[in-house]
Amino acid sequence: MSGPRLAIAVCCVVVGLVPAGAWSHAAHARAIASPGAQQSITDRSIEWPSANQWRRLLLMEDYNTRVVILGTTLLGCAAGMAGSFTLLRKRALMGDALSHATLPGIGLAFILATYLGGDGKSLPILLVGATVTGVIGVVAILAIHSTTRLKEDTALGAVLSVFFGAGIALLGVIQQMSEGHAAGLEAFIYGETASMGIRDAQLIAVAALVCIGVCVLLFKELKLLCFDEGFAGSRGLPVMRLDLLLMGLVVLVCIVGLHAVGLILIIALLVIPAAAARFWTEKMRNMTIISGCLGAAGGMLGAGVSAVFWKLPSGAMIVLVCTSFFLVSMLGGTARGVVPRAIRRRRLNRTVARQHLLRAMYEVVEMAAQVKQGQPASVTDVGAVTLDQLVSRRSWTPGQLRRELRRAARAGLVEGRGEPFRLTSAGMDEAVRVTRQHRLWEMYLITYAEVAPSVVDRDADAIEHVLEPEIMAELEAALEKREPGVPASPHDLKVAAPQPAASAAEGG
Repeated sequence: MSGPRLAIAVCCVVVGLVPAGAWSHAAHARAIASPGAQQSITDRSIEWPSANQWRRLLLMEDYNTRVVILGTTLLGCAAGMAGSFTLLRKRALMGDALSHATLPGIGLAFILATYLGGDGKSLPILLVGATVTGVIGVVAILAIHSTTRLKEDTALGAVLSVFFGAGIALLGVIQQMSEGHAAGLEAFIYGETASMGIRDAQLIAVAALVCIGVCVLLFKELKLLCFDEGFAGSRGLPVMRLDLLLMGLVVLVCIVGLHAVGLILIIALLVIPAAAARFWTEKMRNMTIISGCLGAAGGMLGAGVSAVFWKLPSGAMIVLVCTSFFLVSMLGGTARGVVPRAIRRRRLNRTVARQHLLRAMYEVVEMAAQVKQGQPASVTDVGAVTLDQLVSRRSWTPGQLRRELRRAARAGLVEGRGEPFRLTSAGMDEAVRVTRQHRLWEMYLITYAEVAPSVVDRDADAIEHVLEPEIMAELEAALEKREPGVPASPHDLKVAAPQPAASAAEGG
């Protein structure tokens, strides 16, 4: 075969395998990358985009780029908002099972449309088939969970594997059909964002607006459903209908997102933005807003990166961008991030150690005031504390104790840098507060929790550092200790538990 004929044959094969939208997008990207240059179809190298490419992307000069970025942004926003509810509802993998359940519907819709003489690759027909089997999959999961003793994760795994296996089998049947051809159906598995047209973007826009509108209008009801289903039912809310509505939103997002990111990766848009938003806030409203913004940003940036690096698949880039958001949130999220939590824990540990130091110094001073001949006016009149006296009070090493003393001195609570050590006026006030709080809690545990006085100190240490002023007022009222001073240590005292009132005499 001559050279021109061979080239024509190869082009025909490639055009038949690659969808028209993807081919035009790839050709347009190659034209932008190197105008007037000829590139081989076997070239797999990835070149860094030029300044002109970045400018065209930032200014949205290309029509196809505008359509793709608009569609993926709206899809990410809708998926993020719906995913925040399913995450708190503990149904994060429901979207995964649902997306896999759509594959047999796509295969059946193609077979039925081709058998009836229609266009088997018509997107509306394929989406209708995907919707039918997706809803059947959700109903099957709920039915298995409600009518059997199996847990929901078991039902999810069973439905996901069975429906996906059926879909793969149907795709094998389609490959053997004499009518029609299955080229392009695999796009629903892996996604084909680059071939998105204006009608696809419009469909995604309508579905996203519906999803966002439902989340905004029924926010209070869906929030109550996620946190306390029983209480929502007791308030007269239609729990079953709200649950079906939430699952309907998941179905809507999965169906319209099949062609964009594929049934395998659509779960990432439902789970990752919501999980990332959970690290930034403790409020449901803020979490929903942050999740929607992260999903929209992931869709926008992922599609943009794929537009300039045209050899990278858009669906995978969207997921990778969302994953980068998750990693940043996991490390630096202000509410639950690893680094802020480590910083807060470090500060709490230092606060606890400082309070233990101040209480130990106060108790040493208090003991010296009690054994000294002629009671002083207050414990502040007693001399300073030595290092050996403090080491015997706590399970500290000398190095740890010196480090805590230096920190307390920098904070203005302890005088002097060497022995002997003395509490400052501010340090004495804080030591009095800490010791009083500790002993009130000890007395409460001995009196009402029946904790032995010999071991109450360890139980009190576990919680005394987080007692709020309201709890301290309740302890004072319960123990009738309203004087501002420090009560005596209850370790050597026998505190009797209050006796119940005598019951009324029986009979007349």
